[in-house]
Amino acid sequence: MKQLSGLDATFLHLETSAQFGHVSSLSIYTRPDSPDYRPYDAWKGQLQRRLHLLEPLRRRLAEVPLGLDHPYWIADPAFDLDFHVRHTAVPPPGTDDQLAALAGRLVSRPLDRRKPLWLSYVIEGLADRRFAVLTIVHHATIDGASGVELMTLMLDDRPEGAPVPPETDAWTPERPPGDLEMLARGALGLARKPARGLLLAAWSAREVGRATRNPVLVRAANDVRRSLRGPLGTVLNLGRQRPEEPDQPPAVPSVRPPRTPFNGPITPHRKLAIRSTSLDVVKQVKSALGVTVNDVVMAACAGGLRTWLDRRGALPTDPLVALVPVSVRTGEETDRWTNRVSMLSAVLPTDEPDPVRRLRRVHESMASSKELFSALPADRLTDFAEFPPPAVFARAMRLSARLRLGSRLSPGNLVISNVPGPRAPLYAAGARLEHYFPVSTIVEGQGLNITVQSYLDRLDWGLVSCAELLPDVDVLLADILDEMDALAAAAGVAVPGSEPAAPAEPRRSRSGGGRGRTRG
Repeated sequence: MKQLSGLDATFLHLETSAQFGHVSSLSIYTRPDSPDYRPYDAWKGQLQRRLHLLEPLRRRLAEVPLGLDHPYWIADPAFDLDFHVRHTAVPPPGTDDQLAALAGRLVSRPLDRRKPLWLSYVIEGLADRRFAVLTIVHHATIDGASGVELMTLMLDDRPEGAPVPPETDAWTPERPPGDLEMLARGALGLARKPARGLLLAAWSAREVGRATRNPVLVRAANDVRRSLRGPLGTVLNLGRQRPEEPDQPPAVPSVRPPRTPFNGPITPHRKLAIRSTSLDVVKQVKSALGVTVNDVVMAACAGGLRTWLDRRGALPTDPLVALVPVSVRTGEETDRWTNRVSMLSAVLPTDEPDPVRRLRRVHESMASSKELFSALPADRLTDFAEFPPPAVFARAMRLSARLRLGSRLSPGNLVISNVPGPRAPLYAAGARLEHYFPVSTIVEGQGLNITVQSYLDRLDWGLVSCAELLPDVDVLLADILDEMDALAAAAGVAVPGSEPAAPAEPRRSRSGGGRGRTRG
């Protein structure tokens, strides 16, 4: 048995009838030249041969009665691969829009907590000898970085396949624990938390004191830590101290988001839009303008959102606020199948009409947010999720959903995530992976999520929205890709299929088009 971390369990507690905790990926493959190739059988066989490498696929939850402590993972004694791998299709010859519509419907359902928290749909009917695989995994199991690792373990690095490492320890299903056993575990966990919570609070107060140059906070926190020295302090130690921060603390950016049409109460219904752009073009833009790839992605999002909102007469005077997931993995984690992610907020300058100046402001906003973010390390902030009593936290989440608090008190307008992926081609039972579109989740008050996944020389875009708040999410994605073309033109970067452009000074108009993009 392995207990979920507080952060992992949070993704379970956040679930409501309209808000789901799973994340997904939509992979598109080209069949090999074999007339008897059967995608469903090939994909199920691919997973069957690798189950011993894919720990999250065969474990399910064991809840602590009364919600006294976080749940545990156990090896599912009733694991059935046929339940998890499913077969469906779009009407042939299926288009990408039909595929996206089907995927949007499939992710609009909660996962069964009595089973391992994942499903995989093999989708046939696509044109050009293609098929797709939609894999849905609960966020309590993986984050973005571990999700990419899970995908690479599922696949081969050459079309003829690769030898699968042998199973060193035979997999043994676990007996589901009884209520008394789980109650005992919950009581023991509660007994350990108060002192650890005190130590963590003291550590955090000291870091805040250092970041803000407040000697009173530092002195008080050190007094608490000294009081916990000795055997108890050794047991409760939460990690090494960080070095002193030599720089002046950055100014805290404003994080009060304005209202938009997609910031409201969400429903269970989802819409998905997918497209691809050239990663090489984005890299040339970032080099020409002295920014990062993530800055270019966020600036394109800002410009596309500005166009979409302005077209509807809903463009706020103030800039939007984006929440950006940040991995806090160190490479030294003992458990790779868990969440090590935090969130920073950044101003998204939708109030700026010029694309180059908009990009500069994104760069400055992200730099400021990262500096502030580093003042109190995120790996410590995630530890605070261990301490709220799970039963109380779950009840608070249900009350929050009933009162629609997320729609009133949301800290951001949307989530924008950029996940680095494999740079070499991957295969599933001989079928070549062509695209890996992310399909993320939305939360109450934020009816839009933009996630970008790199694969080979492309960026694969996946926009997920609440179908009632933002039904034309495909139009928004087209606006974002038009903005990417505008940034390339301003940087003097030639987009495939267009004439080279001369570098432009900051301007107040943007070019249209749709160059340099491909469909799945």
